[in-house]
Amino acid sequence: MPGRGRSTDEAGNDSLRDAWEAEALNWVAWARTPGHDSYWRFHRDRFLELLPASSGLTLDLGCGEGRFPRDLKAAGYKVIGIDASPTLIEHATTADPGGDYRVADAAQLPFADASVQLVTALLSLHDMDDMPGAIAEAARVLVPGGRLCAAVVHPINSGGKFESSTPDAAFVIRESYFAQRQYADAVERDGLSMTFTSHHRPMEAYFDALERAGLLVERLVEVPDTTYPPGDRWQRIPLFLHLRAVKARR
Repeated sequence: MPGRGRSTDEAGNDSLRDAWEAEALNWVAWARTPGHDSYWRFHRDRFLELLPASSGLTLDLGCGEGRFPRDLKAAGYKVIGIDASPTLIEHATTADPGGDYRVADAAQLPFADASVQLVTALLSLHDMDDMPGAIAEAARVLVPGGRLCAAVVHPINSGGKFESSTPDAAFVIRESYFAQRQYADAVERDGLSMTFTSHHRPMEAYFDALERAGLLVERLVEVPDTTYPPGDRWQRIPLFLHLRAVKARR
């Protein structure tokens, strides 16, 4: 955030918060180009199908420049979007002046206990420095019976890579799948460039955080890239993981 020094993680990497603030303008251009990234092909419509019906307040964690809250509003949800990047929140507010967008840390939410019906985290938990803290805070602000719906880069996907771009390329995990680590992917496509800085965590790290927070997973979807022919490399491993979890009623 403005006025604070550069922060690093235990391995000496720049924090994910700082990395995304540095890429904020690139992300605005990338995210607002229709059909340009995975949101349009894999997430918006499929993820909306995962959500419970609109009821009460929805809190979107890591809302970025606001495209998903805008789509949530269009679908009839009352939504507040939060993000740790001041630049992205500024652009979200400019694009949707009537919306509610706030700079906040997902691991320290400025909301009362049991005040939210639904929490969404669309491709944001793996971009957070404190993923377990964010999930714990989501559980805290949810009403009993409320739900957290999240999508992340599938841990298999972030754990390794294909050796080539051929359809029969081998997928190889050279580093430990279980070792948590920060990584960055620099991508250039159609005149746009973006560096995605994220944190690889094994699947058990997410489910451990959900269990500790008192959230029970009731739906899980592993998402391949079905735009490729059957048997092609991206049909053989999942790209993303979608899940819906419920907070137990007392």
